[in-house]
This record gives sequence, structure tokens and C-alpha cells, in this order.
Amino acid sequence: MFSLKNKVVVVTGGSGYLGSSVAEGLLAMGAQVAVADRTEWSGLSSWSDQGYWAHCDVSDTASVQEMFRQTKEKFGHIDALVNMATYGAGYGPAGTVDRMTDEDWRIGVDGALGTVFRCTREVIPYLRENGGGSIVNFASMYGVVSPDPRIYGDSGANNPPNYGAGKAGVLQLTRYCAAHLAADQIRVNSITPGAFPNPAQQANQNESFRRLQREKIMMGRVGTPREIVGPVVLLVSDASSYMTGSDITIDGGWTTW
Repeated sequence: MFSLKNKVVVVTGGSGYLGSSVAEGLLAMGAQVAVADRTEWSGLSSWSDQGYWAHCDVSDTASVQEMFRQTKEKFGHIDALVNMATYGAGYGPAGTVDRMTDEDWRIGVDGALGTVFRCTREVIPYLRENGGGSIVNFASMYGVVSPDPRIYGDSGANNPPNYGAGKAGVLQLTRYCAAHLAADQIRVNSITPGAFPNPAQQANQNESFRRLQREKIMMGRVGTPREIVGPVVLLVSDASSYMTGSDITIDGGWTTW
């Protein structure tokens, strides 16, 4: 049920810290994967027969359209889309609700939510042509709960309001699309990750913040990229054939208590 052999999957943001792990996991399960990103994932060289880099700027509709066109030309059809790419969240000293500009707000919400909307809209004709398929949207625990300002302090890792607002929108867009695309046999589900910090970024954060962060998590540790792969495989594969409009939370228990 979990085999992805002969399935063509597009992963936006597939060259990123989490995206590259997801792309590799899908490839390992037999999928043909289009890594849709502005930069090429170096790991693709090991999967030259199954993997493909499609340059894509998810902020630009024309770029998204061209990416799907190229993917269809390369593999013949498209079975699934995994929406992982984000941009422009507005981190830093100006990323607070009392300092954020209208433009930063707009860019951050578009980077979290508009990207999912554009890619979903543009893939629908390909999935309909294919007789159905699966869309997996990446939300965030900060679309469900607020960042706790007590643990962030001056760590520099403070999460901005436009990111969480956009990710909350991803959860609702998932439900909406699930309802309105079910007749086309297109399933739409989401994944809500918790803390999956890039070690390169976390090295620049103070130990006090890292300790407080771990204390917020039931399992006492942050997540690793491989731990996000299984749920994506589930939602892309036929193992989830009766799932749509659902969300899978992968946060070590953060949002449960």
C-alpha cells in the first residue's frame, strides 16, 4: 500500500532542509520526483533515473505554470503535489506585530499561504487529467498555537505573526480544497510540523533558548528531517486512500499540553 512506484510527485521547496529529506524518502519508495525549487538539490545526482530538478519560484505564477508543464513533459503525468515551499516570513527585530510594515505582512502571508494556493490551483488540471491524485500541504504548529514569547526572548528565533497567520490559512485551505475537489478524486490533506530546526541555524541560538524549547516538547527533543518523511509517504500513497481534509501533527507533543 505504501509503494510509490510509477507515481510522479512534485515537491515544492524540495531542495530545502526538510524538503530534501522528503524528496529522498519519496524516491526511496519508488516515486519519480520533481524537486521544484530555485536551487538544485545536490542529492539528486544519486537518483538521476527517478529525480528531476524543475526550477520554480513559487512567488511567481508563470514560474509555477512552467514547472508543472516541464514535469508533465518529463514524466508524462502528475500524481501528487507536496506543498513545502515558503518565503518572506519577516523574522528579525521588525518582525513583531507592532513594528511589521504592511508590505512585510503581505509578503509573509503570501509566502506561507499564497504559495500553497498558487501551486494547488495550477496542479488541479493535471490531477484531473490523471483521474485524481493527492495534495499534501505543509502547515505549522504556529498555525494552531501561538509562539510562547517566554521561551524566545532575545534568541533571534522569534516567530513573526504573518507566518502563523498564513499557516493557519493553509489548514483552512486544505479543508476547503478537500471538500471542493473530492468529486474529482483529488485528496487534499495537511501536515503540521513542530520544531524541526536546521542545526546550522540552531548553532547560532543560545543554550537558554534551546533548553526552554526542549522543555515545551513532551518528548524532550526537536525533530529530525527523517521523522517527517513517513507521514508524507502515507498521504501520497494509496495507504491513505480514504483520507481527505485531514491534518497530521508531528510535533513531539508540543501542541497537546
